[in-house]
Formats: sequence, structure tokens, C-alpha cells
Amino acid sequence: MSTEPKISEIVSRLCGAQNFAIEIARAVVDSEWMLRILPFALLLALTGCGLRPLYGDGSGGPVAQGLRSVSVAPIDGKAGWLIRHALEDRLGTPTAGAAQFRIEVELDDQIGGFGVRRDDSITRERRTLRARFKLVEAAQGAVVVDATAGSDAGIDVVSSEYATVAAEDAALERLAQTVADQIVARIALYIQRSDTPK
Repeated sequence: MSTEPKISEIVSRLCGAQNFAIEIARAVVDSEWMLRILPFALLLALTGCGLRPLYGDGSGGPVAQGLRSVSVAPIDGKAGWLIRHALEDRLGTPTAGAAQFRIEVELDDQIGGFGVRRDDSITRERRTLRARFKLVEAAQGAVVVDATAGSDAGIDVVSSEYATVAAEDAALERLAQTVADQIVARIALYIQRSDTPK
């Protein structure tokens, strides 16, 4: 009689595990044959635990359709312009009158020096972009998501002021993309959860 664990035992161990990585390591150490079936066991464990991909149905799925029904309110400043266009690129533009939700964003864009030489000149800067965003139902005006997103980037300060300003602008463009990704991910999660049957 074989002492190797059955696949159903492995899947139940993985689904009920407090620490997923430890259980995988134990299963691999239990026997070498596990290395051959580990990808299949992981696939079974993830589907058996109810994990669903966020964009599982592609562009026709409920999340993608829900994201296309979100409009972006105007945002002040250069950073606001960058974030608004990054959001519109990711969400798509809703058809006239079809927006069910509206995103309202307030930004905090800061640049601070933190690398200082003996002559008190700054050698490094950190640009921080934080966004507080609200997802508002267009019909009732109710706030359904109120959250924050943010990121920061380091900037080398060089002797050329033009190069430093260009680096600050490039950092702002990267930060706007990162913050827009975070906002869209949070909104997509809300849409998926509100679409899931209870």
C-alpha cells in the first residue's frame, strides 16, 4: 500500500492552510513526486478555494463593462491633468449619459530634499504624490468608495537646473501612472464585489 498522499488530501491541506507557503513546502518535502504534480495541485487549490481572476471574462465581463461606466471629474493642476488622462486611458470613455459612477480626486504633490552636502546644497529629492479619491454614484450622489492611493520617487539633483526639472517632471509622469493604476484596481475590486451574487 502506498504512503503517498492523495491529491484530494493535498488540495484540502492547501485550502485550509493558515500559511499557504509553509504547506506547499511541506508537500514538496513529503515526496519527490510532488514536484511533478505541484502545478496541477496549485491550480486545483486556487480554483477550489474560490479564487477568481478580476478580469476573467475579458472586455465583455462585468468588471470591464463596469469600468467603462465610470467618468473622471476634472482634477486641478499638472498632476491632476496627468492622472485624469491616465485614468481615462485605463477606464475608457463612457458614452454620453452612460456613466453610472464618477471619480473625484484630490491630490497632494510634494517635493522634499533629503540628501544634503556640507555646503547645504541638496543632492536628492523625493517626490510624493498622494490621491484621495471617491467613487460616487452618478444618480444618487452616494459615495461608494472613499480611499487613498499614492507613490513616491527619488530624484537626483544635478548641477544642471534644467536636468533636475526634467527629472522632476519625469518622476511626476511615472507617479501619475502608478497612482492611476492603484485607483483603477481599487474601483475594479469594488465593481467585482458588488457584482458577485450574495
